[in-house]
Amino acid sequence: MTKLVSIITPVHNSEKFLSQCMDSVLAQTYSNWEHILIDDCSFDGSEALIRKFQEKDPRIKYHRLQKNSGAGMARNKGIEFAKGKYIAFLDSDDVWYPEKLEKQLHFMELNNYHFTFTSYDTVNEDGNKLSKIIKAKKKVTYKSALYKNPIGCLTVMYDVDFFGKQYMSSIRKRQDYALWLKLLKKTNGYGLNECLASYRVGIESISANKLDLLKYEWKIYRDEENLPFLKSTFYLISAIVLKMKSYF
Repeated sequence: MTKLVSIITPVHNSEKFLSQCMDSVLAQTYSNWEHILIDDCSFDGSEALIRKFQEKDPRIKYHRLQKNSGAGMARNKGIEFAKGKYIAFLDSDDVWYPEKLEKQLHFMELNNYHFTFTSYDTVNEDGNKLSKIIKAKKKVTYKSALYKNPIGCLTVMYDVDFFGKQYMSSIRKRQDYALWLKLLKKTNGYGLNECLASYRVGIESISANKLDLLKYEWKIYRDEENLPFLKSTFYLISAIVLKMKSYF
């Protein structure tokens, strides 16, 4: 008997790329999934688009939040509704390769892994591939992940039977990183070094305020992980150095 996978997608004014995202789920060679799309108060045509897909496939589920709450809270609502043994994440402007679920599930069940991720490539807003491919590390421990988040949200899958339902932090950004650290306290994460997804790098991603993102990493070290000041400072500096190296 195949295991149900719950795919969580937060949606906020995502009409431009949402069809490509949903088509990539429909194209999966592994078919026992539910796609839970949580609408974070969109005011474009996202809802109508999802409803059209929903009419054709009952595996697609739609829920709308009462107020705009951010991607982390939208994902948490999706986790709350999820019925699957496995939970996976896919943002509304990203896509999966057709064999993503099949290969990742095989990787998990063959090795008895409970928290996995894969390699992924990057595309621009027009869907053209960029040169950067983020390769999955073979193994990630809690300690190694403190230096820098090595895991792409669009590639993650975790085992609900092993962890129970685990939710994202309420912080506005970097909440996926906070969740990975929580999972890594219980078991290592394992990477399937095969490119099985595409992350869309938008103009906002390129020009994002790096200081703002570092502020949220600091909050994770101090508020989520309760690390001492000096240790938090050490890991933040390490994260800055590693990020700078990745640009060269």
